[in-house]
Amino acid sequence: MSKVTIESLLDKKKARRPITMLTAYDFPSASIMDKAGLDIVLVGDSLANVVLGLESTRSVGTDEMLTFTKAVRRGVKEALVVGDMPYESYQVNIEDSLKNAKRFIDEAGCDAVKLEWFKEAPAVTKKLINEGIQVMGHIGLTPQTADKLGGFKVQGKDADTATKLIEEALLLEKLGVFSIVLECIPDTLAGIITEKLAIPTIGIGAGPGCDGQVLVLHDILGLSGEFRPKFVKQYTDLSGQMRKAIEQYKSEVESRLFPAKEHSYTMEEEEAKKLI
Repeated sequence: MSKVTIESLLDKKKARRPITMLTAYDFPSASIMDKAGLDIVLVGDSLANVVLGLESTRSVGTDEMLTFTKAVRRGVKEALVVGDMPYESYQVNIEDSLKNAKRFIDEAGCDAVKLEWFKEAPAVTKKLINEGIQVMGHIGLTPQTADKLGGFKVQGKDADTATKLIEEALLLEKLGVFSIVLECIPDTLAGIITEKLAIPTIGIGAGPGCDGQVLVLHDILGLSGEFRPKFVKQYTDLSGQMRKAIEQYKSEVESRLFPAKEHSYTMEEEEAKKLI
């Protein structure tokens, strides 16, 4: 696999070849994804929930995101690495958005950053792109500002709100984003947006008509507990496998089956006698 670039993603859209994307938060997971040939690895602010045990993505800060992003970057050689800018880095203080975005690029080695739509998103997006930073947009359900959208609900279900999302997508494309995440919108609307744009759309809960798909790693591996949105497909149950392995370890330690002789180091008998 050759290095994924913005240009190669655009070529995939033109050729109608699906783009693959997952979230990663650590070196080993990122390395496995890269070797599996994924196009994009997103260091998602979802780490607040699935890694740090926080209730909201708004609870994770820039420094925390950069720590995890650096780990992911070390594991990726070919895929495009996108850093999810946390709420405080560009929505609370817009003037600092460029400085924070540059940290993701310069310190953490990201190829691009992702910004969720909010009132000042166009201004921030324009500022970053004018400074040469590649930006991935994100419209529809935007978790960082879900409280302003009526909660974690499907967006764009009526003609008026759907039209607004189309306008947002077209504006972001005009500003120069290289792709847009469409989250939790009707599949019909996602298909319309995808056809209107020359840049790739990446869907999450937006149906099969997008140019690519993204999911949270812990969701597809069965590591997110009982919470499972409708759009998630669980491909394996690592949680069950991990618990089984841990329970077996506990049992073997308690029954003194582990460590066995093959797990232990030895010394010469003559040397051991000198210690008695």
